[in-house]
Amino acid sequence: MAKVTTLTQPVTAITETAARLSFVTAGMFVVLLTALHVIKPELDPSWRFISEYAIGDNGWIMVLAFFSLALSYVLLFLALRSQIRTITGRIGLVLLLVSAAGLAMAGFFTTDPITTSQEAMTPEGNLHSLGGTLGFAMPFAALILSWSLGRIPAWSPVRRSLIWSAGLALIGFLVSFLSLGFLLSQSGGQFGPGVPVGWPTRFEILGYCVWLMVVAWQTVRLGRNQIG
Repeated sequence: MAKVTTLTQPVTAITETAARLSFVTAGMFVVLLTALHVIKPELDPSWRFISEYAIGDNGWIMVLAFFSLALSYVLLFLALRSQIRTITGRIGLVLLLVSAAGLAMAGFFTTDPITTSQEAMTPEGNLHSLGGTLGFAMPFAALILSWSLGRIPAWSPVRRSLIWSAGLALIGFLVSFLSLGFLLSQSGGQFGPGVPVGWPTRFEILGYCVWLMVVAWQTVRLGRNQIG
């Protein structure tokens, strides 16, 4: 029989506050990203990456959005670290911080336009791409942490929410990754209006936000139940 992990520490006021702020900052990212689709309509969302909103006028809004989401990751790490007591779960926490570092890099270093050739990419653009690569840790962090939390008796009532939200994050990643590979193979590796990679990447990042907000809110609810 598989060993069930027990909850070794209650949800403290600090933990609950971190979870609340994680929920808010993830929601802030969604609001800012949505607003940018209105503020910068010249960027066609069907084939432009969200990182390109950081280029030019009002680019600071996308930078703020990246930092908001990175902060949400860090705050969720702080909220969950008292709940996680297994090696596997701690790996998930590390992956969450790796993802936060990737988002912070994406905020600090502005991307090159999607149509820039590999040879013409700037050092700043390459560092932004490295940050995006680090972000690949996120769906695996979501899966590992959801599985680890689901084994804790106190979290068992919300196991279904953990599973479907982590599944959404993983599906978003797979859809984005596979569609990017397929579309580029059809276009000879060239981006452009006929290569609709924009929507899958948006679905991916929103899937991550949903997982963050679900787990953060369930942490808050767990704290309330303990008080009650």
